[in-house]
Amino acid sequence: MSRFSSKITINDLINIPYDYVIKTIVEFIQNKIAETNVEKIVMGLSGGVDSSTLLAVLIESIGSDKVVVFIMPDSKNIVENDTLDALELVSRFNVKYYLIPIDRIVESYSSIPFYNTSDKIAMGNLKTRIRMSILYYYANKHKALVAGSSDRSEILIGYFTKYGDAAADILPLGSLYKTQVRKLASILKLPVKIVNKPSSPGFWPGHLAEEEIGIKYELIDLVLYAYFDRGISLDKIPDYTDVSKDIVDKIISMYKKSIHKRVFPDIPRFPWIRIVV
Repeated sequence: MSRFSSKITINDLINIPYDYVIKTIVEFIQNKIAETNVEKIVMGLSGGVDSSTLLAVLIESIGSDKVVVFIMPDSKNIVENDTLDALELVSRFNVKYYLIPIDRIVESYSSIPFYNTSDKIAMGNLKTRIRMSILYYYANKHKALVAGSSDRSEILIGYFTKYGDAAADILPLGSLYKTQVRKLASILKLPVKIVNKPSSPGFWPGHLAEEEIGIKYELIDLVLYAYFDRGISLDKIPDYTDVSKDIVDKIISMYKKSIHKRVFPDIPRFPWIRIVV
């Protein structure tokens, strides 16, 4: 038995005031629209839980007439039913959408001498960056903000493509862990098949996030919550959470190794220049 008086469980981070969460996200989105004086928000919809939840909160915030959705499948590597789920959602929310398969765009890169389809990670990152470039092209032409669907779990462990899916003007779900996003999706009454769908970047057929990472999101979130929100030292997290030291170390290592993804590219410093952010 642990010498600590109380354990931390997944319920501690899932049981948050979602009415307040929704209100805060809605106000955040509305304020960004007002501050930037844009006419609409554009987003990519994969049919997964994060992007589906993002669509729901955008509709809640500014209405369907100010949201534009891009569904951009790779037909050679479609995660089963994702595109159909995405199409079902845009119909349900009555939102304007574009269905743009990206196969031909991806194939246009084959003229590059070092193009190699066998490198699954590089190809997956390429497809993610292609999708984001399409969103920004539309946003530039139509005075729109790009909304990204990355959640706090993905951001903190670096499970996203640099200058890809996290390259956005706003990340409305960026303060919520994956498990919290799933709970929010349920509260927003998204289809159960989407709420419970395993997370997948879709880099290759059958690609599942938890299998690639090797750790379930419940454990990832629990460790991140203990470390960042509760301020528990690394050596004590196993006692508080019952998560093994090896897993704790792996999660925190992912966080540290991905710092470069969360900061602006480094530049040389001169003593006479004051850096302003």
